[in-house]
Amino acid sequence: MQIRSVRCFLLSYVFPHPVELHYYGGVRRVVKRDAMLIRVEADNGLVGYGPGEGSEAAEYIVRNTIAPWLEGRVLRDADALRVLFQTGPGKDMKTSHVYGTVEVALYDLLGKAQGLPVAELLGGRVRDRIALYGSAGMYQPPEEYAREAALTKELGFTAYKMRPAAGPELDLEAVRQMRAATGPDFGIMVDAHSWWRMGDRSYSPQTIAELARALGEYDITWLEEPLPPADHAAYRELRALGHVPIATGEHEHTEAGFLDLIHTGCADYIQMDVVCQGGYAMGRRLFSEIRNENLRFAFHSWGTDLELIAAAHAGICWPENVVEWLEAPCYTTPGKKFMYEWPLAAEILAEPLLIENGDLVVPRRPGLGIEVDESVIERYPWQPGPWSYFTLISPPETHAVTSDHSVAWAEQPKKE
Repeated sequence: MQIRSVRCFLLSYVFPHPVELHYYGGVRRVVKRDAMLIRVEADNGLVGYGPGEGSEAAEYIVRNTIAPWLEGRVLRDADALRVLFQTGPGKDMKTSHVYGTVEVALYDLLGKAQGLPVAELLGGRVRDRIALYGSAGMYQPPEEYAREAALTKELGFTAYKMRPAAGPELDLEAVRQMRAATGPDFGIMVDAHSWWRMGDRSYSPQTIAELARALGEYDITWLEEPLPPADHAAYRELRALGHVPIATGEHEHTEAGFLDLIHTGCADYIQMDVVCQGGYAMGRRLFSEIRNENLRFAFHSWGTDLELIAAAHAGICWPENVVEWLEAPCYTTPGKKFMYEWPLAAEILAEPLLIENGDLVVPRRPGLGIEVDESVIERYPWQPGPWSYFTLISPPETHAVTSDHSVAWAEQPKKE
């Protein structure tokens, strides 16, 4: 089977009105959400799809480096093609990571050609489903977090993740109200990635340790990225206190960085995103290391349903005591209010994913087992520019975010 064409499509959903989110460090303004759809077609007419990073930088790499390299090559073994690519253009880390997203489409195509689900090509499934946690809750009063947590539970999820940044006292109060609203047997994840991105108002290590101790009283599932992610020593110190389980990993760019997290006691949960941190290949290399250290893995996912199903195929190749969670973003839909709407996230698939009792059930049909609705390409045309802005109180700076989550800021701050 020869690869005929490799194409990628940047997609945008522009909010009718920008979302203004006030927090302790300033204001976050979200104007749109972006995504990428990757499409690989073979000479036999079969098409494979994958999710991609919604940025012009990634699109440039696919169009100018990866597509010319892949087109005309024979696809028999996706791993073999990747190894060959990494001896050439893939020596560049960013290029290699973008190739990882294209590789999802190659696996989808190969699975369709062989009549096998992607999971079988990744080593074979050991289960049919993976636990989802509902993820929303961004910069809002405690009672709104509690409402969202209760709604997430009503929808059948067994856990909910929120993003606090209202000041230490209100952050703790939000968790107290969430626990009261959901009861003792519901998972609560606290994603504290804003605590270290608020300029002069960022929480100190002492404040974070005190908050971790207080949060431990509410039996949270984990405290995620409460410290600058590159400071592994600080994570080791915080985890050693034993107040709460610690999660981190979504800002790691290298395998060495991940291995340091795993082997030096930085975290209880290791996180990685299939779209922008090395794809299936990186995940498969990490899972065995995580198992050997008796840690857990949790997929980071902040994109479309296509990203969810792509990650799930890798996750079900390992038991749940290794790969435990898959993040499922919750967006506003009619009658269900979350942080904001993003219809593209679901509409990229022709049919909704099958979710039962909070688990994503992974289909056994060939490839990823889903049908992509290509009409989203015309319905959600790309709109250039940053998708969100952080305006800090002190120092007065605005950071424009034009890329994915795995960079602290996508551009240098601009003085206001």
